[in-house]
Amino acid sequence: MEAVLSAISGEILSRLISFVIKKHTDRSCVEEKLERLEHLLLRVHTVVEEAEGRYITNSKMLVQLRMLVDGMYQGYHVLNTFRFKPAEEAPLQNQVTQSSALPTPLKRTRAAASSIRTTKASNHALQASLEKLETLVSNMTEFVILLGGCNQMYKRPYDTYIYIDNFMFSRVVEKQELINALLQDNAPVGVPAVVPVIGAYRAGKKSLVGYACNDDMVRSHFSSVLHFKSSKFLNMGAGSKVIILSRFQEIARFGTVKPIILRSLSDAEFSYLFMTYIFSQ
Repeated sequence: MEAVLSAISGEILSRLISFVIKKHTDRSCVEEKLERLEHLLLRVHTVVEEAEGRYITNSKMLVQLRMLVDGMYQGYHVLNTFRFKPAEEAPLQNQVTQSSALPTPLKRTRAAASSIRTTKASNHALQASLEKLETLVSNMTEFVILLGGCNQMYKRPYDTYIYIDNFMFSRVVEKQELINALLQDNAPVGVPAVVPVIGAYRAGKKSLVGYACNDDMVRSHFSSVLHFKSSKFLNMGAGSKVIILSRFQEIARFGTVKPIILRSLSDAEFSYLFMTYIFSQ
């Protein structure tokens, strides 16, 4: 009997040691990945900030810039998820502790299964974000070289984010697209070019137009900037541009250039905006 108990105790101890070692190894692996993710985010964010202060007229560069921006916000979202994970796991730990006092193991099993699924989903998101950023960074060299040939914008304090009383966040690519549309001279003589700006209610259409019209190169390109709330335009001179704001996709058919589409911000972008606002107070 003593030999049986000794064997059982030895097996339990061996499994416990293996579990502790595996948990420590997994934690070290996650910490290494988070450090790598933070390093990649720093590189990508540096390039995005530099791109935001230059005039980019190459459409393919704007496509790559959008990929960099999306990958950056998604990476920050994953990083913040792990940074604040202990605070989020506290209710779950309390739930498991309280469930341990129950006569049935059903709730304990469900809580444990939920914790495992959450951990696996987080680790999968971390790995996916890491691989995406590594791919973006590996293809970023040519973009950076071409970016060095783009003209710099005149920088004002907070001009990237705030325009008058409107809060302007993200929209890096949309800003470039609208400025490019305003500076291009491709309309027939005597016919003003029409640029549709389409987005949902309170998506930031007016703020985007205000930012573009306040750009130094745009202001020097036009003799005046006028704002109308109707479709009646008088005395339109040569080289004039008309910007139409609408929530409806159908308005795109009135445009003479490709419409500027303001998509809704992603959860990752809202998460980054929230964390930045909280820690800046």
